This record gives sequence, C-alpha cells and structure tokens, in this order.
Amino acid sequence: MSDLIATDTAAPLVLPDFAAVQRAAARLQGIAIRTPVMTSRTADEATGARLFFQCENLQRMGAFKFRGAYNAIASLPDGVRQRGVIAFSSGNHAQGMALAGRLLGVPVTILMPLDAPEAKIAATRGYGAEVILFDRYSQDREALGRQIAGERGLSLIPPFDHPEVIAGQGTAAMELIEETGPLDLLLVCLGGGGLVSGCALAAHALSPGIRVIGVEPEAGNDAQQSLRAGHIVKIAVPKTIADGAQTAALGHYTFPLIQRDVADIVTVSDPELVETMRFFAERMKLVVEPTGCLAAAAALTTKVPVRGLRVGVIISGGNTDLASFCRLLAA
Repeated sequence: MSDLIATDTAAPLVLPDFAAVQRAAARLQGIAIRTPVMTSRTADEATGARLFFQCENLQRMGAFKFRGAYNAIASLPDGVRQRGVIAFSSGNHAQGMALAGRLLGVPVTILMPLDAPEAKIAATRGYGAEVILFDRYSQDREALGRQIAGERGLSLIPPFDHPEVIAGQGTAAMELIEETGPLDLLLVCLGGGGLVSGCALAAHALSPGIRVIGVEPEAGNDAQQSLRAGHIVKIAVPKTIADGAQTAALGHYTFPLIQRDVADIVTVSDPELVETMRFFAERMKLVVEPTGCLAAAAALTTKVPVRGLRVGVIISGGNTDLASFCRLLAA
C-alpha cells in the first residue's frame, strides 16, 4: 500500500511504494538498459569491503534519469501525454526526458541553467527537445516551469519530486540487488532525493535489514540538514562541480521517504569527487561525471564505515564534458 502523509498543500500526498517500482520496472523492460554491476579488487582491498558498483553511467543517455523520465511520461493518460511535457534540469533529467519523449512520440520542452555543461545542452537538443535557458542563481526554475506549463498546456515533470519519477529511479537498486543478492549497505548519490528515495523503496523490500545512506556534496548539504532538523531546509544554490546535485531543497515527496527509509546522509568534497573520477578512469576504465561519483567517494574515503560489509554503490551518471573532465583530472 502507498503511504498517505499530510503536507502544507490542500490534499495529502500519496507516496510511491515498492509496487510502484515494480510497475515502473514492467514499463521499462526492454526500454532501459539493465546496466552492468562491476567490482574492483583494488577498491575492495582499499576499503576492506565487497563493493558492487551499479553502472548507471552506461544507461541510455548516460544516467539513471532515463528510468524516471520514461516512467513518468509513459504513466500519463494518452490525451494528456500528447499535449507535451516540460521539465527543468541541469542536464541528466533534461536528456532523459528528451530521449523518453522521442521514444514515446511526445513533445518535450526543457528549462536548463545557463551554466549547465554544454555537452548536456547539446545532447538534450540532439534528442529533439526544445531548450529554454535560464539563470539558476536569479530565477526560480519551478515557478518558471509552472508558468510555461500553464501557458502552453503542458504537463510539468520535475526532476525528482514526482511519484512516478521516484518509482522509475528505484528500478536501479531493484536490478542491483537482483544481481548481487542481499546487501548490508547501499550508498546512493543525492541531489533532490529522487534516486535515493526510489532506491530505498526497492532496497528495503528486497534486502531486509539493509541500511541506505545518501551522499551529497559538502557545498550543498541541504538534505543532511533536513534529515537532522526534521523538516525541509532550503539553502542557496550550491557551487560545486557536482552539477547534478546543485539543488536547494528536497521535495515534498522525497523528504518523507528519506526521513522514513534513509539511515543517514553524509557529504564529500569536490577534491574527493575528482579523486574518485580519477580512480574510475584509471582503475575501472569508466568515465563518471562528478555527481556520479558521490556515493563511491563516500566508500573510497571511508566517510561511511564499510569494512567487512557487502555494499551496493550507485554510479549515477557519466555525462561530462570531456574538456572539463580532462581539466579536473589534470589539476
């Protein structure tokens, strides 16, 4: 059963549950890639753990975001879906929405920040979406998105605070645990909380007793503050190389799920993200964007005690501008 929670809105929210993740998995079957789960003897020896890396950097369009985007668009009633959808994103949700819309024959409009990586803007346009640029430091993307949605009659699908987006993201952990068997710990990258919320739903259903921990950048620890305060804490848009986690606050759906299902939230620094990018490139031959390194960095730097444990690690994406990637690793 889904959980009902009271909010400051007129009606209670219906939180997604594991059944919603299972429905998302059925919609995504044969559409999303069942991404490989990789291991590294070097990482295991360095941490004293058995680490299982879910490589969502090898997902369609290069990130887990395709899962939630496709599931959310596919869940819309036919007549509503064909009018088109709008989303706001720094890049990965944008690309996921654009590709999902292309596959489903749905017009997609995306609000993207002016300082989003050029490669992500180009890829979003390449999938056929209309891109509208905005200043993330002076404009409210949610208000702008609602305004355009109302003017054009579009359905707004936000990057994390949407039940079908959350359910779609949860299929990543579902596949990971189906591949590895029960785990002691699951580390998940955290921006707005859609991925960690969905993954926690799947993890607790499939691996009872597991602890789920979210990992966000030091500069943007709003989720950590929120979990400890017991209410949503909003911060200024953080400045970090983890552009996919430059969120100011958790959502009305993601916060209660995190409160209930996530054991803790830890942070890692930008230099630690760079070192993790270097590890993936040199030792595992993987290109991983800074945001995609959040969960792995927490394990490799032992921000989370992992010794002696079986640990799932979600690599959330690999969409990085190659010039920026090379510049970060050369610094």
